[in-house]
Amino acid sequence: MKKFGLIGFPLAHSFSKKYYDAKIEQQRIFDVGYDLYPIPDIADFPQLVERDARLMGVNVTIPYKIAVMDYLDQLSPEAKAIAAVNCIRIDREDNNKPVLTGYNTDVYGFTESLKPLLLPHHQAALILGNGGAAKAVSFALGQLGIPHTIVSRTARTGQLTYAQLDAAIMGIHQLIINSTPLGTYPDVMNCPDIPYGLLDDRHLLYDLVYNPPETEFLKRGKARGAVIKNGLEMLELQAERNWEIWNAGG
Repeated sequence: MKKFGLIGFPLAHSFSKKYYDAKIEQQRIFDVGYDLYPIPDIADFPQLVERDARLMGVNVTIPYKIAVMDYLDQLSPEAKAIAAVNCIRIDREDNNKPVLTGYNTDVYGFTESLKPLLLPHHQAALILGNGGAAKAVSFALGQLGIPHTIVSRTARTGQLTYAQLDAAIMGIHQLIINSTPLGTYPDVMNCPDIPYGLLDDRHLLYDLVYNPPETEFLKRGKARGAVIKNGLEMLELQAERNWEIWNAGG
């Protein structure tokens, strides 16, 4: 039996397990399983790989997307550029040491879900937040040739603060991506502190949050006529890309 799974801590709920369990059942895929591996310390990861020779790939979630790289043999180009991994392929040949390759499929999921929505006037973007998710979004926008600026609560060189978002900046940047967790259930009334009154029907608002389906950030954009998109399709596309990596390689 071939096994895949998710590492992180804690793992109270998992989109990945629900998605892959449903996929395995609906497509009647036999001899494949997906499990949760809540490891309290990333140092436990090598033991997990060694202990179960059937484990052929894992997803990686908080708080190990960066720390897990110390235990990998190689990285894909996007994982190396972003310095974060959310998917690992485990190659096992005979009695040789397993070879672990890290990928970042957040880039693929975000890019492919965004591209159908892009119009010629989406010439510049604002990325709200400067965490790990923002790095994946920044890399994806770079590949798409879209100039972008990070917006955070703290003033830093090359970034903007929320207080600096005026009519000129909002007019130029007509693609706005929320990479923060603000608005995630159960704190559904929270949202990034942007001047929503300056939005119009030329703006595209993308929220990496998918629960609830329409966050306060998206609701306020929609009320101003903006096109909106949540992060569910990004997760689904990312999950399919993980499956391809595990089962077909690269």
